[in-house]
Amino acid sequence: MEFNKIFAAILIAILVPTIAKVATDHIYHVDHPEKNAYVVEGVTQDGGHNKVAAVKEEVLAPITPLLASASVEEGQKVFKKCAACHTPGKDGASKVGPNLYNIVGAPKAAKAGFSYSPALKAKSGSWGYEELNAFFHKPKKYVKGTKMAFAGLKKEKDRANIIAYLRSLSDSPKPLK
Repeated sequence: MEFNKIFAAILIAILVPTIAKVATDHIYHVDHPEKNAYVVEGVTQDGGHNKVAAVKEEVLAPITPLLASASVEEGQKVFKKCAACHTPGKDGASKVGPNLYNIVGAPKAAKAGFSYSPALKAKSGSWGYEELNAFFHKPKKYVKGTKMAFAGLKKEKDRANIIAYLRSLSDSPKPLK
């Protein structure tokens, strides 16, 4: 009887992993890994060799022409996405992000009392309309290394509306050129 128990234990120890491997190979098609691979933007495969292709750089259309017809009210609605981290009021305190009153035309990373990321501190210039457009489109692309976790606003109209709203948050709004 002991011999049967030992033989059954050895048999199970061999069969269970074998069956598990066959089942996972069948489920995940390990024999065809190229069909399960992740697609990497800008990389093509040619005969088993990966080649980096030129990645098309996305160019944003100028936002300034859209600002003439942008809606401050709609921008205020879009700003609700930002309100968890930013305040819009004249004397508003900084939260996770800086207060955005009078941000249009202001120097980048210059709001007193807020600790900006080194990447944003290194970005020179001011927050003009086109700079805000690029930042709101893809913050992490515009300022590589920014602490801002927001993914961005894909819709051009949303970006125009929020810029119009931010422009209105000033004692003397920056003129539309």
